[in-house]
Amino acid sequence: MSETILLPAIYEGSRDLKDRSKKLTFQTNEITPEQAANLQMMVQQFCYLAIKLEPFTKEQTEVINSLKNDFDEFGKTHAQRMRAVLYRLWEQSNEGYKDFNLYYAFKMEGFISHLKQKLI
Repeated sequence: MSETILLPAIYEGSRDLKDRSKKLTFQTNEITPEQAANLQMMVQQFCYLAIKLEPFTKEQTEVINSLKNDFDEFGKTHAQRMRAVLYRLWEQSNEGYKDFNLYYAFKMEGFISHLKQKLI
């Protein structure tokens, strides 16, 4: 399904999740059976969400339709996957770092330095 679903909705609020993401809640008016089917096909899929107080213009809708995601088959960007792998490594052997963010910064600086050495 590549067609954009535009639904007028009321934003009811959000809830913070453990991984620092948010769970957003919206309420729509009645939707068509086609919209319901399209939404059902998108369950657990990565998608874009655009929010605006007024209806989207034709030009804005065209831009929205042209968006492509950078997520892979795992549903995460490469950077998110790298961070998750580093977190598991830190859990197994923290190398003296009590705080994961410090460990992450240390490891990323190591990767960056390694890549910089390869630059001409």
